[in-house]
Amino acid sequence: MPELIILIVAFLLLILVVIWWHFIKQNNKVTIVDNTQRDDTNVRLYHEHKAEIENDFKQGSIDDENYQYLIAELDKSLLQDIEENKKASAEEVIESKTISVIWPIILTVFVLIFSFVMYNHNGAYKQLSQPLSSNQHAGAEMSEQDQAQQMIAQIKSLIDLTVNEPDNSDAWYGLGQAFINIGEFNKAIESFDQVIRIEGESAELYGAKAQAYYYKDNQTISSDVQEFIDKALALNPADASTNILIGMHNFMNQNYEVAIKHWETVINAGKPNVNTQALSEAVAEAKNRLLQAANGQMEQGNPAQINNDQTDIGPQLTVNVDISENIKQQLIQGEDKVVFIYAVSSDAKHGRMPVAAVKMKASDLPVTVVLNDSKAMSPQAKISDVPAVNIYAVISASGSVGVKSGDFKAERLNTDVLSTEPVSLLIDTIVP
Repeated sequence: MPELIILIVAFLLLILVVIWWHFIKQNNKVTIVDNTQRDDTNVRLYHEHKAEIENDFKQGSIDDENYQYLIAELDKSLLQDIEENKKASAEEVIESKTISVIWPIILTVFVLIFSFVMYNHNGAYKQLSQPLSSNQHAGAEMSEQDQAQQMIAQIKSLIDLTVNEPDNSDAWYGLGQAFINIGEFNKAIESFDQVIRIEGESAELYGAKAQAYYYKDNQTISSDVQEFIDKALALNPADASTNILIGMHNFMNQNYEVAIKHWETVINAGKPNVNTQALSEAVAEAKNRLLQAANGQMEQGNPAQINNDQTDIGPQLTVNVDISENIKQQLIQGEDKVVFIYAVSSDAKHGRMPVAAVKMKASDLPVTVVLNDSKAMSPQAKISDVPAVNIYAVISASGSVGVKSGDFKAERLNTDVLSTEPVSLLIDTIVP
């Protein structure tokens, strides 16, 4: 640490030297510009012109009157040139402008204050006045201990408040949340019961009790948890705490579609006290894992298809897939791309999981495939479970499931699953 301070001080001194060097070394420089050379030139030209005039006069080219006039004009011209030269720059004194001492002082003060503020905010000056712990882990434990002490102090303050103001619902609710944070779930439930006594039943309070029971029962949906979930959703289907709890439970159990549904319910409700950014990130992660799971099942050859031999039962959608010439020319020079042909329920309430899917190569096109229950990705999501589907044929640039920028696609929306007419898809569109 002392070495760091020495480097910082040295750097500051270097900056100050640069600031003050020019001011200290500057001199009031006087530059004399001697313009006598210009006068000499004018005199020389004067004598040359005068000699020409005198020569003309001797040869009789001009009479005496014109001779006198030209000599007078030549003398006058010489005097004017000399006077103008004196006024303009006969001896110009150019004095270099000095820098005021105020500027280096201002710069010095700014550098010192700026350095102090930045080091005070980001530096380790506080550590210099404290003994270094034996290891960094001990410092982390101390931090956790401080947080625990702060939580205990907060709980004590809330308890005192509820004793002095037994009908203060905000204090009881805050106490319940604090008890959840330290794992005192029974006390948390008792606190929420006090809030219900004061304010009456509400979805938010039943959701809070469901959360307390959920953690008390080792993060399982027990009968107690389900009871309060049902009560909360009966009062408000979009209750934030309840839907977040259900979404979290399903996410941990890899039921990503259910998790997405409940989290998006909260996001769409637009409650001001909900961290929608964190929920949106959770939804994105759930969707990503859903696509990864679907892609993994396709790579394994559709387990649902292997286990289902009754391919002639239920909806049978025949799909003819081809590729346009211009797309074919773009792909012909590159490696063989993966093609996904799949159907998704037209109704959003059934989720975005494909109810039937086939994977092949672009070189296999044109092709005719049949989408039925044997092509299901999961036994819980089959084409026979939905009335209508959106059918997609996608040449994937990355080789992964889903429609992404740079892919080529064709689609047919709202197709009745009981339709017997073949569906023709021509892949001729690039996804922007």
